[in-house]
Amino acid sequence: MTVASASGNDTAEPRPVPEGHVRLTIDGIEVDAPEGELVIRTAERLGIVIPRFCDHPLLDPAGACRQCLVEVEVNGKPMPKPAASCTLAVSDGMVVRTQRTSRVADKAQQGVMELLLINHPLDCPICDKGGECPLQNQALKHGRADSRFVDQKRTFAKPVSISSQILLDRERCVLCQRCTRFSKQIAGDPFIELLERGALQQIGTGEEQPFQSYFSGNTIQICPVGALTSAAYRFRSRPFDLVSTPGVCEHCSSGCSQRTDWRRGKVMRRLAGEDPEVNEEWNCDKGRFAFRYATAADRFTTPMVRDSESGRLRRSSWTEALRMAAEGLLDARDSGGVGVLPGGRLTREDAYAYGKFARMALRTNDVDHRARPHSPEELDFLGAAVVGTGPERGAVTYADLEAAPTVLCVAFEPEEESPIVFLRLRKAARNGGTRVFHLGQWDSPGVEKTIDVMGAGGPVHSGELLRCLPGEEAVALSELPEEVERGLSEPGAVLVVGERGARIPGLYSAAMRAAERTGARLAWIPRRAGERGAVEAGTLPTLLPNGRPVTDPVVRADLERQWGAEEGTIPGRPGRDLDGILAAAESGELSGLLVGGVDPEDLPDPARADRALRAVDFLVSLELRPSGVTEHADVVLPVAPTVEKSGTFLNWEGRPRQFEITIEGTGAVPDCRVLDTLAVEMDVDLFTQTPAAVAGEIERLGPNPGVRPQPPDVPAQPPQRPGPGRALLATWRHLLDNGSLQDEEPHLAGTARPPVARLSAETARQLGVSAPQPVVITTDGGGELTLDSEVVDMPDGVVWVPGNSGESRINRKLGVGHGAVVDIAASSAPPRGGVTDPEDAAGAEVPAGTSERELPLAAVHEQYRTNGHAGHGGPNGNGRADNNGGSRQADGGGA
Repeated sequence: MTVASASGNDTAEPRPVPEGHVRLTIDGIEVDAPEGELVIRTAERLGIVIPRFCDHPLLDPAGACRQCLVEVEVNGKPMPKPAASCTLAVSDGMVVRTQRTSRVADKAQQGVMELLLINHPLDCPICDKGGECPLQNQALKHGRADSRFVDQKRTFAKPVSISSQILLDRERCVLCQRCTRFSKQIAGDPFIELLERGALQQIGTGEEQPFQSYFSGNTIQICPVGALTSAAYRFRSRPFDLVSTPGVCEHCSSGCSQRTDWRRGKVMRRLAGEDPEVNEEWNCDKGRFAFRYATAADRFTTPMVRDSESGRLRRSSWTEALRMAAEGLLDARDSGGVGVLPGGRLTREDAYAYGKFARMALRTNDVDHRARPHSPEELDFLGAAVVGTGPERGAVTYADLEAAPTVLCVAFEPEEESPIVFLRLRKAARNGGTRVFHLGQWDSPGVEKTIDVMGAGGPVHSGELLRCLPGEEAVALSELPEEVERGLSEPGAVLVVGERGARIPGLYSAAMRAAERTGARLAWIPRRAGERGAVEAGTLPTLLPNGRPVTDPVVRADLERQWGAEEGTIPGRPGRDLDGILAAAESGELSGLLVGGVDPEDLPDPARADRALRAVDFLVSLELRPSGVTEHADVVLPVAPTVEKSGTFLNWEGRPRQFEITIEGTGAVPDCRVLDTLAVEMDVDLFTQTPAAVAGEIERLGPNPGVRPQPPDVPAQPPQRPGPGRALLATWRHLLDNGSLQDEEPHLAGTARPPVARLSAETARQLGVSAPQPVVITTDGGGELTLDSEVVDMPDGVVWVPGNSGESRINRKLGVGHGAVVDIAASSAPPRGGVTDPEDAAGAEVPAGTSERELPLAAVHEQYRTNGHAGHGGPNGNGRADNNGGSRQADGGGA
């Protein structure tokens, strides 16, 4: 931007106007601005703040509030009245005078402010926006000291529940339309709208269209008044009571910047942080509201050990627990070996500590963080195409998605698995004309909202759904339609593959071949926040830190030297993956397990996981709250939630997302510190006492000095063809589901999508099903699941069900996954409307002869409470009142 004083030397030769720019004057300052830029933006770049309510840089102009009026001259002629600077584009020779230099503009702004305050209630002392309200601030700066309005103000019944978590105070609304524009333009959820006309105009929802959006919390944050409030935060605090700390969301691999507001050791709310390169100014409702799980009543605050006499877990000191864990792990290591399952929600530093502990203390490569469906093909893919990449090393970024001419999503549902990627794809389709294609089974809401977008000039149809059978994705990727093949061949095109590709044999191989064939750039987007960093940290059976292959003796020797370990400490043979570890534990080949935040419900076969946990001789669990592992653990070591530690997440781009401690002095310690102390008890020095020490060590190791592993080469396999009464199973997980990271937040659960079984019209007809009549899905292994049905446009012979919503716990109840053949039949039961029966495990009687290690999880929760957790010092048993915050814990049924 070029700026010069308009009253400079007139004899000087005029500066040329850059191509594509115009020259105008604002408050006496001559400035060059890009053609089409809005006056209010040009003024901002000059440091001139024009008051506004409806304007937002990421929303289309509306000109609704008229607070940004300025005096304008065009071609030497003044406009007849002040104009809204948020809708007026710059032009050559334009002269603009804002409230700083024009009495006309100042008076106009004062008049608008007076009009807005006619019916706006002066309830600032109780309004949630009080202290951070643009209307409050601008009324004091640009309003009049006295009001001429003496009549009674308009009132409405309050609050109106827009959704389970969004409350509306209608009389506070200034009709800026920020919320409605965000819902339509950014999120694609037009469920909130302007109703009525004239003086009665107000924000509301349709009777049969609730505001069920994954992004509704953003409307609270961008509301310039206190009209939209959070049910969870309403009347809880004031901005001047709070301490604000920047942080990073721990829920998915998007890597959103956040602001955590807290007081007295308790998190009160979370807001989206501003990061143009990642989440811009948005975040999803899960990241915004799901943080209370870390202070649930059953949180572990002291170690637990299993009493040798009673067989029950009891509270213990750190000294006793660490000694018992060290002795048990040493015995298990020297007998059959120990497997390590860190889980996918660790920071990079904590994951590194698990990998180093496995190699140094346990002398094994049996370590795998992938607490989900996985495959050997995926291991090769991660080593060949993912590890060692990042924004500075050629990886695909958010900016690349936004600029791509074509994006193809395979085994990836963006709105459910990485919501900020979904928003960026919508933005790319809406503003840049990006063609977004999806390879899948049905037009889910996320698919529909990225291929049919409401643009500024009307509907925009961009891309389409490429329908295929479940398990047929690899074959379809090798035989793409000509239009898609041509689109992927354009410079900048992107092929996105999700972690669900591990369920489909040959998919990762086909994706790499497609990328090589077309020249498209390849991106891998996992679901959990810690997955990408764990790949770099070396918690895979074939990879050491920073992508070093375990089979390379030179690389191993170099790493042993840097770690100060004896030669031959690191095994040269690849270890077992998670399935192999569990199978070995079940059969007795492995004697011990070290588990960090893994819940059996997340695993491909929870029943096998239960058997393995029960069969192993010694089990140590590092976790935040009780999980399915707890009831089998011999030692439980508590770890810190995210807000009580520092660390780094790597988002799907490979971009480091570093954060510091938010709430200090709680006594909670990160996984890396626990493992370091445990290793000392085993006569091994890890030097992972703090996340900062670990981060420094990772940096000193440097990149892989060896050869990158070869890419996978697995042939694509066509799916099985189901016979009569059978169907192919398609599934993925909803963003809001049974995951325990959403515990303690009932308002958030109200906007979760109900679990239903989706069928094609022809499949429903063949089964004699009339939606929403329930259907029964069964498997050859005895699994059974009953869900209400819904008819959608999808291939015949396919049934789609959510992976972990309500009663639809696919892994546990069916024991099969995407692409499997299942039996399906109509049920005579009445539709249940997606309502699930409450669990009653806590009140169930324990059958005679049941050991304590086989108690139901609910009984373990209750037992922990009766062991003094809630009665020691404070409500949380740690001498402090409460500590809300977000963290990693046991993945909790798929947090």
